[in-house]
Amino acid sequence: MKLTTERIAFAGVLAAVYAVVTVLEGSLVPTLAYGAIQFRFAEALSILCCFTPAAIPGMVLGCVVSNFFNPLGFSAIDVVFGSLATLVACLITWTMARRMEEKSWLVWLIPLPTVLCNAVIVGAEITLFFDESASLTAWLANALSVGAGEAAVMYALGLPLLFFLRRSRLAKQLQAI
Repeated sequence: MKLTTERIAFAGVLAAVYAVVTVLEGSLVPTLAYGAIQFRFAEALSILCCFTPAAIPGMVLGCVVSNFFNPLGFSAIDVVFGSLATLVACLITWTMARRMEEKSWLVWLIPLPTVLCNAVIVGAEITLFFDESASLTAWLANALSVGAGEAAVMYALGLPLLFFLRRSRLAKQLQAI
C-alpha cells in the first residue's frame, strides 16, 4: 500500500472516530465497551477494511488509543492483544473482500473475522491474564462471551453499514483511497 496524504488522513480520522466512540461508550457504561462481554460499537467500522487498506491502520490505532482509556483499569496487555486481534481481523477482512465480487454469498461472512479473532485472542487474554482459573473451560466461556458481543455488533451494525456503502457512491470513493 502506497502511503499518500489521503490514506494517512483517512486512517487518522478513522482512528479518532473509533477511539472517541469507544471511550464515550466506556465512560457511560464501562462494561459495555470493555470486559468479557463487550458491545464495542466502533468495531462495526472494521467493515471499512472491505473498501480500502487505509482502514487497517486506522482501526488498529483507534483500538490502541481506546484501550489506553479503559475505565476498568489500564492494561498494557489489552493494548497489545486487543490491538493484535483487530489487526488480524482487518487483514483477513481485506483479503476476503477481494473475493467478494466473485462470490456474492461471501458478503455474509465478512463480519466473521472480527468476531472470531476477538473471541479467540481477547478470550485468551482475559483467561490467561485476568481469570484465576486459566482453564480451557474459562477460555471457552470468555471466547463465547466476547464473540457473542462482537457478533451482535457486527451483524446488527457492521453488515448493514456494508450493504449501505456497497449501494452508495461512497464505496467507489473509499476504494479510491
